Amino acid sequence: MTNIRKRAEDTCPLVYQCRLPLSTHTVNHLAELLRRRLKAIRSRWRILPPGKIAVIVLAVLRHDQRLADMAGGNDVSESTVRRWRDELIGLLAAQAPRLDRALKKVTKQGGEVVLIDGTLIRTQRRTGKADRRNYSGKHRSHGLHFLALTDEKGRLIWISAARPGRTHDNTAARHDHILAHLRAAGLGALADLGFRGLDNDILDPVIVTGYIATRTHKLTRGEKEANRVLAVGRAPVEHGFAHLKNWRILTKLRTDPARATRLLRALLVLTNLEVNR
Repeated sequence: MTNIRKRAEDTCPLVYQCRLPLSTHTVNHLAELLRRRLKAIRSRWRILPPGKIAVIVLAVLRHDQRLADMAGGNDVSESTVRRWRDELIGLLAAQAPRLDRALKKVTKQGGEVVLIDGTLIRTQRRTGKADRRNYSGKHRSHGLHFLALTDEKGRLIWISAARPGRTHDNTAARHDHILAHLRAAGLGALADLGFRGLDNDILDPVIVTGYIATRTHKLTRGEKEANRVLAVGRAPVEHGFAHLKNWRILTKLRTDPARATRLLRALLVLTNLEVNR
């Protein structure tokens, strides 16, 4: 018993270094946001400098580090790291563009089309009937549904609010008035077959979705070639999602689903800082 107590007293927390695969530009951006925040609220003190706080929050977002581990390694409390994380997420989310402004920017830059797609961000399964709507039959998993728009090169320009995982792409697009915003901006959109029926204008379609085979109609050679060309044009949108999902905090969200919208929009800003630098 004495030897066990002695070994327990001799142990101490171990701290290790970990590489953070992000640019100093991103760290400086977060640090500057925090400095402006402190100046706005007339607070001149934090237990750590803004640059160090930015690195800690980025480690939480990029590597999904546990808050308690980051707190112990920096001699602060877990609640302090949580406050820093939520504060910077809020500041970053406020910089995410609105849909109409994002489309106008694409138009000003000479763009003609955008790419639209939906994705499921998996969440932990919760008990009770209230979580049933978060189950996606398509992915056979619980999660939250998001719509995203990218430019022709796959750079994310906008992301929607979080919706239950069972939400269909068309339902989400209608709720956000995607078609009306595209027409107002004079842009077209390339989408997969999940968006069929969203744009029923045959003469002047805004959203192109390709052709689908049925029991009574087989695709012609021309329709197959059109689908192939569309798939090539849509490929960059998957690259945009891949960049977004490099943030390992999205591996399986543990945050409150109501806060997931702010988190995704904050990660959109961070992703663009890294990809467009």
